[in-house]
Formats: sequence, structure tokens, C-alpha cells
Amino acid sequence: MYMAQALRLAERGLWTTDPNPRVGCVLVRDAEVVGEGWHEKAGEPHAEIHALQQAGERAAGATAYVTLEPCCHQGRTPPCTDALITAGVTRVVAAMRDPNPQVAGSGLLALQQAGIETAVDVLAVEAQQLNAGFVMRMRTGRPHVRCKLAMSVDGRTAMASGESQWITGAAARRDVQRLRARSSAIMTGINTVLADDPSLTARPGDLSEEELGQPWRVVLDSRLRMPPAARLLNKPGRTLVLTGVTDVDRHAQLMHANVEVVALPLVDGRLDLQAVMQHLGALEMNEVHLEAGAGLCGALLQAGLVDELVIYMAPHLMGNAARGLFDLPGLDTLAQRVQLKITDIRAVGEDWRITATAANQKNV
Repeated sequence: MYMAQALRLAERGLWTTDPNPRVGCVLVRDAEVVGEGWHEKAGEPHAEIHALQQAGERAAGATAYVTLEPCCHQGRTPPCTDALITAGVTRVVAAMRDPNPQVAGSGLLALQQAGIETAVDVLAVEAQQLNAGFVMRMRTGRPHVRCKLAMSVDGRTAMASGESQWITGAAARRDVQRLRARSSAIMTGINTVLADDPSLTARPGDLSEEELGQPWRVVLDSRLRMPPAARLLNKPGRTLVLTGVTDVDRHAQLMHANVEVVALPLVDGRLDLQAVMQHLGALEMNEVHLEAGAGLCGALLQAGLVDELVIYMAPHLMGNAARGLFDLPGLDTLAQRVQLKITDIRAVGEDWRITATAANQKNV
């Protein structure tokens, strides 16, 4: 019960804690909640500190239910383990161990050495799902990639002409804005930029002030064809163009206050997708929200770099001449098909949202 409450608190930081994890904490003494808090923003006090401040002297003798192992290192804020020990907390229950190598069990050990009883792995699956991006980055060095797609019942994403606005209804489009806002970056390919001239922003009109966040915009542009007048280059927030072109003079044509151009290795004339993801991880990006065409989506899926698919299915048919979801060359037999594991299906307005993972995708 108390850990579930802590997880609900952690969710309140869904749009604001990046690149830190979302964490909630509930302090309980004599079956009464005496303090609670959540990590509200990177660089500000952690969940445990907010809960301890609310509890005051009542924290002595309490049990702390926290959704992630308390930190034991000095970062932008002091160690939470020290604060819990000083406050006189006698028991700490953590939903999961911190995958950060700077912690990774050391937080629980520090508490145990101070005479505090500890327990771990309480609602661990739910805690990991809340911080899938942070966990992925800590364990692999790359972000969690969520591929968002919109399709008709017959699996089409656009007419043969490229017309695609709007496949889904207003409710589904609002839902997408929340997915964008919780992400570290919105990523697309240069072909989508050239065809649609998107803004790639989380739009304030579709979100509350609490929900609003403005992620990075990331464009994969191997030959550096980005038009200087592209809309996304002049939107609030930061834009990153990843290219195989090393000519700094061509970079300079695009670079201004909020635009960065970075050259990465090419493989067969295309950006090395593994290098792309490692670069984004080095920039402390936890979740990357992919909205791209069939080519880039298919390439990332075949490279094993799509961790989650969110597919909005609209109740109409677009015909066999319309465009499909993925370019997946080399699939000639049923044995070669990409198997998906559906984890959630729910109605969003008149549409259906299907959440899935690749069946062979390993959990980290």
C-alpha cells in the first residue's frame, strides 16, 4: 500500500526530473503517514528530503518507503542516506536497487551499516517501468527508444501521396503530446523533415503547466540536407542534427544559439545507429521518442534499438496503395517475421492505443 503510494508520488515528476529518475518517498510511523515527497526537478532535493522535511521530528523511528534505492554519493545534492540516518529512520524499503554504478547497492549497504533495517524489490517491476529510460542508460549507456506510430486498421500510415494529417483523432494526438513531453528527445529522420517540415515540440495548448516539458529535437541527417529555414530549427529548446558530414563550414550554416551539429560514423552511407544511441546516452538522454518514416523506424527495429512501440490505430481503411509502418527488407518467410509482445491495449477517444515490445527484446 505505502509503496504504491510512493509510486504515485514519483509519477508527479514524470515531466520534470530528466535526466534524473522519477522517485517518490513515503514515511510511516505507527501505521500513520508522517511525511511524503517526490523528486520534483533535477538539481533540487530528492524525494527522501522532501518527505523528511514534512515529517520533521516524527521521522525518528519511521519506515521510509522509497521507489529507488537512496543515493549515497555527493552529486548536485547531498547523499540521501546521510539524511535518513541523521533523521533516525529505522527501516528503509526500496522498490528497486539503483542501476547507477555510483550507487548500485551501496546506498542500502550504508543504511545497514548504520543499523537501519532494509528491504528491496517491492513493486520492482512497476518502479522499473516508471524509469525505463534511466535504467536503460545506466546499464547500457543508451536511452530507451519509444517508437510512436499512427495507422489505419489495415496498417497504413499515409496515403501514397504522403498525405497523413490526420490519421487519428484529437484525443490520440493529445496523448502523443504527453509522450513527447516526458521524453528527453523527439527524434526523426531528414526525410520526414523534408516532407512534412515538423516542429517536433510538446505543444503547451495540449498540456497543463505541470506536464509541459520541451525535449531536445534530434534529426538523423547523414548527408546534411537540413534546410536552414526548417521550422524545428527555430523553436524553443535545443536541436541536435547528427550527420556523417565532417565539413565544419557546412555545419556552420546551421549552427546558431539552440542548434548543434555533430558528425558521427557512417555504415554503408548511413549513420551508425549504435553510435547515435551511445551519443544520445552520453548527453544524459533517458527516453527518446521516435516519430519517423518507415525507413528509419524499420532500421532501428532491425538493429534491436526499439524498446517500445506505441501504435495508435484509427477505425478506417486506407487501401493497399498507402504506405506501411516499417521498411523491413529481407523478410521473406514467416519464420523471419518480427514477433511483438503486446503489453497494453486501450481506447483513446475513437482510436486504439497498442503498446508492445519486440518479443526478442531483452529487459535490462
